Amino acid sequence: MSLDQHIQRIDALAERARILPVITIDREQDILPMADALAAGGITVLEVTLRTSLGLTAIRTLAEKRPELCIGAGTVLDGETFRQAEEAGAQFVVTPGCTDELLQYAVSRPLPLLPGVATASEIMAAYRYGLRRFKLFPAKVCGGVEALKAFGGPFPEVRFCPTGGVGPDNLNDYYRLENVMCVGGSWMLPKAAVSSGDWKAVERLSREALALLDTH
Repeated sequence: MSLDQHIQRIDALAERARILPVITIDREQDILPMADALAAGGITVLEVTLRTSLGLTAIRTLAEKRPELCIGAGTVLDGETFRQAEEAGAQFVVTPGCTDELLQYAVSRPLPLLPGVATASEIMAAYRYGLRRFKLFPAKVCGGVEALKAFGGPFPEVRFCPTGGVGPDNLNDYYRLENVMCVGGSWMLPKAAVSSGDWKAVERLSREALALLDTH
């Protein structure tokens, strides 16, 4: 995939998503109702993390049974996991950080990659592979809004999806920045609601999150 194609695909995903939910699946029976609740609330681009053994199962299930959704794989740590996510039906890949091994593998694949960065050096390391779109993670810990403003100077072509410490109270502080293309978080999936199967609450929280963006 060319640099321009990679940027275009990531930008299209970000424009559709606006808010990218970070999903961890602990029970197989939650896969479809959780995705359906998010979609009913207007969130249709989903990052399914591979933090549990059900991550790849969830991606396969959603790719097969909810093809109208855009499903990505998160917490991808190496090339082999990237390959597994691709085979499972993921449409994009998100990582918490960057390694040369992962970047070298990713640039040879058709799936767009959104690699995690926290420093200028990490941005520069991925920059030489042609990447210009990143996840800032963990956003709050590594400087948040002020860090993104600072990165805008030396990296004017770069845009970010800040994730980690993003929620309703600071959502628009990030989203208003020129170099932010979307934001990531999991506040619309509170543990109590997920564990009790309160999918109406997930739908409501998803709709409320998007409504915050719609006011600006």
